[in-house]
Amino acid sequence: MPPSSGGIRLQEAPFMTVSKAALAATLALGGLCATSLQAQQPPAQARALALSRDERAAIAALQMAAGGVDRAAQDSALAAARAAARGADARYAVAHYQLEIARARGDQAQVAQAVDALVDSGLAQPDELPALLAHQAARAFSASDFQRADRLLGRIVQLQPNNPVALADHGQLKARMGDRAAAVALIQRAIAVNQAAERPSPESWHLRALALAADNRMAPQAIALARGLVVAYPTALNWRDALLSYRELAPADPSLDIDVRRLLRASQALAGERDYIDYAQAATDAGLHGEAKAVLDEGVARGLLEPTKPAVAAAITAANRRAAPDRAGLARLRTQAAAAAAGQPARVAGDAHFGHGQYAEAAELYRAALLKGGEDANLVNSRLGASLALARRRPEAEAALRLVTGPRADLAGFWLTWLARNPA
Repeated sequence: MPPSSGGIRLQEAPFMTVSKAALAATLALGGLCATSLQAQQPPAQARALALSRDERAAIAALQMAAGGVDRAAQDSALAAARAAARGADARYAVAHYQLEIARARGDQAQVAQAVDALVDSGLAQPDELPALLAHQAARAFSASDFQRADRLLGRIVQLQPNNPVALADHGQLKARMGDRAAAVALIQRAIAVNQAAERPSPESWHLRALALAADNRMAPQAIALARGLVVAYPTALNWRDALLSYRELAPADPSLDIDVRRLLRASQALAGERDYIDYAQAATDAGLHGEAKAVLDEGVARGLLEPTKPAVAAAITAANRRAAPDRAGLARLRTQAAAAAAGQPARVAGDAHFGHGQYAEAAELYRAALLKGGEDANLVNSRLGASLALARRRPEAEAALRLVTGPRADLAGFWLTWLARNPA
């Protein structure tokens, strides 16, 4: 008897074997996640199928026809094998060769029919079943039968709980169906699986999960995803998305708002006129006139502010007028801070020096505020960490930021992430 092809070997006994690895190679399927699922299938061993003598003869003929190019012979052999197939094993083998023929012809209708038959046989094994289910899920999705696609993707995830593509695809479908909480959880799982394997996840996964979590006001998940986004893809645009999402979900606090804007500036994530004008106004409202001037000057230097526009020109004029006496008063603030028994004057002086870009001096004043006491230690430590970070004193900055707890701990975490990419 000539050597068999397509992963099937005929034997003298009324059995045949099907290599699941060969079947997987046949299943070059499109769809939601079929290709990646196949790529992760482990090599499989051939499995014996129990066939009657008539079934074995008909399927042997089908095997030979499938390996050729004669369509009429293939169709005849396929019809004869279907007629002879009585048991589930035989139907499974027929579907295997039908799929091989359909793939060679590019006949997607026959591919779908063969895939359904393989699944319905109940004989598809755990290492081959996900690719088959993915093909069915893709067809269900294309037909807008989202409930069926959901069930099928759920089965894939059960079979391969550590398959990140299956998890992410299921999450995308859950989002399409309006279940944002489930979508976020699934995509987070997908990212976590890749992290554990030291593989990057697509940027789109991070962005999609962050958008879903933020829109659904899922603050802990959104903040974690925002930080994960800039760890994996630290672009200015991603820093902007991450920090704006965080600011939207954080408790309303003008002092926190200023500090978020400071990190936006440090990460080059201020993106246009409105960002700079709003930042300058927030700094002015906080009495940080040196910071307002520095921000507007930077906007002009980056070409994001047009100084001849009336609103911009007015803001620049006002900031310049206030910044000069503000800078002249820094020495007085330091003197007051040194003489004070409590930490509040030192914290105020630190804020002023920070605004004028004197980060090392600001850090010493924040340390004095902590030593004298009476101030919110989390606020002061977060600003101490930021000033040290901008002074390029990374180890000291990290030590201060790691002391921050409570509502500002997340902002401290973002600064630590920024520091990791901006070593001293």
